[in-house]
Amino acid sequence: MAKSIDVSDLNIYYGDFLAVEGVNIPIRARSVTAFIGPSGCGKSTFLRSLNRMHEVIPGARVEGKVTIDGEDLYGPDMDPVNVRRMIGMVFQRPNPFPTMSIYDNVLAGQKLNSKRMKKAESDAIVEKSLRSAGLWAEVKDRLDRPGSGLSGGQQQRLCIARAISVEPEVLLMDEPCSALDPISTSIIEDLIHELKENYTIVIVTHNMQQAARVSSETAFFNLAGVGQPGRLVETGPTEKIFSNPDEQATEAYIQGRFG
Repeated sequence: MAKSIDVSDLNIYYGDFLAVEGVNIPIRARSVTAFIGPSGCGKSTFLRSLNRMHEVIPGARVEGKVTIDGEDLYGPDMDPVNVRRMIGMVFQRPNPFPTMSIYDNVLAGQKLNSKRMKKAESDAIVEKSLRSAGLWAEVKDRLDRPGSGLSGGQQQRLCIARAISVEPEVLLMDEPCSALDPISTSIIEDLIHELKENYTIVIVTHNMQQAARVSSETAFFNLAGVGQPGRLVETGPTEKIFSNPDEQATEAYIQGRFG
């Protein structure tokens, strides 16, 4: 069941350094929201704060509020492991577990959640997840082979299958196509369109055309200078952000005048 996210007055720190400041943004359920902006403006940091992944860095902390369907992700009773089960993540470089088979890669999240399953149940989850990730037809006859033996595009789809096998409500994607060739990129973009029927998707991308193709909402991040915190400059429907943004900086970035 896809869920909406609401972020209010969010500041993200690494130790004393304020990395991202004052973010307010609603993220709609069953839609694709793209984060764009120059390198170092806090897009990926903010993305990781949505499932508390940034907390793995010592000294990282947040102020403000992030809720998913009204539930406070940073509330005292909220286990970060449960947050990451609810809000899955796909990283920039495909990272299947190299010594695991394709089959076991898909089930890795289930095993981390220490679920004991019968073979028939495991088989069903693997097939459903690989079908959802558009990979089943290509790997169904070699599920026992290492995931690292797949091509880069196939490995990224395997990572998507692994992320969705635990049935999250939200899928975060941190530049999921930046290491892929154009054909693999196109396949992943088609897959994002299909997945938004069941998931809330948030994607960080440096590719303006990709943001325009895959997202319904776009958020532009920027920073005033080196050592300054990243800020959310503007957010809105992708068509408006790309054709008639409210802020000059947004227009300048989209037109390639900086970044």
